[in-house]
Amino acid sequence: MPMFEYTARNAAGQILKGALDVPNKDEVAAYLRKNRMSLVSMRAQPKGIKMPSFGTNRIKTRDIVIFTRQFSTMINAGLPLVQSLNILAQQTENKRLQEVAKGVVYDVEAGNTLADAFSKHPEAFPDLYVNMVAAGEAGGILDTILMRLATFLEKSDALMRKVKGALVYPAVIMTVALVAVAVLLIFVIPTFQSMFASVNMELPLPTRIVIGASHVLTKFWWLIAIVIGLLIAAGRQYYNSSNGRKNIDYLLLHAPVLGDLLRKSAVSRFTRTLGTLISSGVSILDGLEITAKTAGNRVIHDAVMSSRQSIAGGETIAGPLQNSGVFPPMVISMIAVGEQTGGLDEMLTKIADFYDDEVDVAVSALLSLMEPAMIVILGVVVGGMVVAMYLPIFDMMNAIQ
Repeated sequence: MPMFEYTARNAAGQILKGALDVPNKDEVAAYLRKNRMSLVSMRAQPKGIKMPSFGTNRIKTRDIVIFTRQFSTMINAGLPLVQSLNILAQQTENKRLQEVAKGVVYDVEAGNTLADAFSKHPEAFPDLYVNMVAAGEAGGILDTILMRLATFLEKSDALMRKVKGALVYPAVIMTVALVAVAVLLIFVIPTFQSMFASVNMELPLPTRIVIGASHVLTKFWWLIAIVIGLLIAAGRQYYNSSNGRKNIDYLLLHAPVLGDLLRKSAVSRFTRTLGTLISSGVSILDGLEITAKTAGNRVIHDAVMSSRQSIAGGETIAGPLQNSGVFPPMVISMIAVGEQTGGLDEMLTKIADFYDDEVDVAVSALLSLMEPAMIVILGVVVGGMVVAMYLPIFDMMNAIQ
């Protein structure tokens, strides 16, 4: 049954709000009459957002950026809040975001603040978004905050795309290598094995190893699949544990080449997020807590939360960040200067801009090293298998001569 929310006035003149799960509006009216209340307003709750199959209609960061920029423009032009939200709900192409916008309109009309309405839809508006909107409402600069949010989301999305793009190439090469090896072991090697068996000759060690691998894969593939599944499950369970995730994130940050990229992207993300929050009027303690949640790395998370405790105790941010060993000395020094001069938000933004460029350099360096390395690995594995199968043929030719 649908859920109806109502606003009614009781016999004493008090305004009351509630919700009823009834078949239709007449049942709501009957309930209010029975309880000696007069109806002020009533509407059906927006239907819950359905999760689409195969993720074909998820809310992308780009959709939120466009939504936020258009919202800021309309608020700056003087359009009422509800009218702006209704326009956005009508013109957005993303169906899920459209339903979210309708839900926000309903909540705002019911008397909730815009930040409270957004907080009911974390799949579209995370804590950072909600807190900045709340600060904008409190300071009367909602349009400015929304434009700042859109810029922040665009730069954060661009940063994530750079990091993911750097990891796509090696992933594709590894997938091709695994497929090529599997095809050789399953379909090609057995043919050579039958030919060698008919000759009844002593096979070289590399050939015996490749034939053995082919035998294991074709006969015990189910056991291999089970072992891989158990390893993946165990790895996930370990990563989801507190110490496991911290250890893995630590190893990733200190990995050759890749660690440098992850470290620089983490510094850029941390400084831009915290700088945007502080400049928007969010308190430093709330800003650090939100930044820690969006860090994406347990080592960074713990360092930021230590900084929060330091601030709460009357100390500085820079000390705990330096003790973490993640942040470069330049970043620590600039943050310390920003704290002393009272321009922490501007200093954090400058650091973020600098490290955005550093991420570009790190991505280029990673790709320049990965391309020849992956080609060599692919050539050694596949070429090695081919050579191993041709070694007996060369021996046979030498014997004939």
